[in-house]
Amino acid sequence: MIRSPNKLIRDDFTATPSLHTSAQVAVVRELDEATLDAIGVLVTSDGALPADVDLDRAALERVGFEAKPGSTLVLPTATGPLLVLVGLGAATEVDVAALRNAAAAFTRATARSARIGLRASSLGDTDAATAAQALTEGALLARYRFDALRRTPRDVPLSRVELVLDDADVEQAAAGADTGLVTARAASIARDLANSPPGHLTATEMADVAVDLGARFGFDVEVYDKQQLIELGCGGLLGVNQGSTEEPRMVRLRYTPPGEPTGHLGLVGKGIMYDSGGISLKPSDPMHLLMKMDMGGAASVLATFTALRALGASATVSGWLMCTDNMPSGSAYKLGDVLTAFGGTTVEVRNTDAEGRLVMMDAIVLANEAGVDAIVDIATLTGASLMALGQLTAALFGNDDTLIATVERAAAVTDEQVWRLPLERKYRKQLDSEIADIANLGGPYAGATTAALFLHHFVGETPWAHLDIAGTMQADSDDLWRSKGATGFGTRILIEVARQFQLAR
Repeated sequence: MIRSPNKLIRDDFTATPSLHTSAQVAVVRELDEATLDAIGVLVTSDGALPADVDLDRAALERVGFEAKPGSTLVLPTATGPLLVLVGLGAATEVDVAALRNAAAAFTRATARSARIGLRASSLGDTDAATAAQALTEGALLARYRFDALRRTPRDVPLSRVELVLDDADVEQAAAGADTGLVTARAASIARDLANSPPGHLTATEMADVAVDLGARFGFDVEVYDKQQLIELGCGGLLGVNQGSTEEPRMVRLRYTPPGEPTGHLGLVGKGIMYDSGGISLKPSDPMHLLMKMDMGGAASVLATFTALRALGASATVSGWLMCTDNMPSGSAYKLGDVLTAFGGTTVEVRNTDAEGRLVMMDAIVLANEAGVDAIVDIATLTGASLMALGQLTAALFGNDDTLIATVERAAAVTDEQVWRLPLERKYRKQLDSEIADIANLGGPYAGATTAALFLHHFVGETPWAHLDIAGTMQADSDDLWRSKGATGFGTRILIEVARQFQLAR
């Protein structure tokens, strides 16, 4: 699959995700200590201790364990598996996020264990299915590592996870664990793609991955090559691609539910496989190093499709992945150039590093032409969103309160934080151009808003939500279920939005 002539690039590497979440996850009535390497027990900071804990509160406090959220205490045993106490905090504050975080803390504390079991006695107000899903996600996502190019893995891969939820319905919990396995697998696929080096995952190879995943997970894939894009008139994607020796690809995805669909949702993902900034070259090596992840939006959209059939999504879902790299060369597009988007809108290029919106404008018009009922786009779009909200919260914009509320609910369920920023129309005049219909860059301030306003120009009246994940695309260090590197942020949000999507009638 790898076409690079660089002999230092491993030719046995494939960009197709390795599906890290191959571990078996089982909800059981009792943990089988004879087959497990480690057992975790969730402990609240108040109330009675679980029966599995032979120590009292005073003894735990003497060793510094106060059951604060995410804290762990590893207790070796003479025989049998390790015992790990995992803090949940106050019993009244236990929610789905606390359960996910606790499972992640347990998994990180047992990085050398392949077979683990976890007992939860306190679920707060969380139902059995939701609790089991969160525990499964936390355990699997925390153990994620991108080790495809390492000679030896950093952690022991999980082979089995057993869950006991005291006093909960086992069948409901098992269904929740199955859902968690699907969503964690999808997020891991997005992480795999975004972590892949740019020399190993080009636009054409991203299209190959999509074809493979479509065959595996039951969705249709249509790939558009450069000549087809020329015939379509996708001037945004083609313009950004001008400086590259690698061809662009537009990948259209389609999931068709069994039975009558409840609506038609369009998902658009920015797929800049590597972003140098083009002629407007990015200034620093650290920034360049992260730019292999500038396709994180497309990765999340593609990964979302791997979950839809398994989770029985009832809406038709179409996706557009706009894939190219953005490189400086003698043929690169230049400041002052005018590109023509699909549909005929002309765009003055004021900065070649504002390229994501240029490739996405083609897709948004195509989504409208396809008759979708709503559009959600996701992109590592602006440094302004990172500066405003940091690395834990994505910027959310939109033109429809109902759709925005759906995204916000999905974010709350998945603990992938979003914050709505204003789509202030007064800033729209910053995008006015003297020589074209619109310019691709506004003024020095409110960059996340002017970028969203640019996309909104192509959306028209279609209900639309825009996720700017420039800050949340990667983690600098391990943080509970967020593993260092690409986070796959937005995948589980989009899955939840697609599952809940229903056209108002």
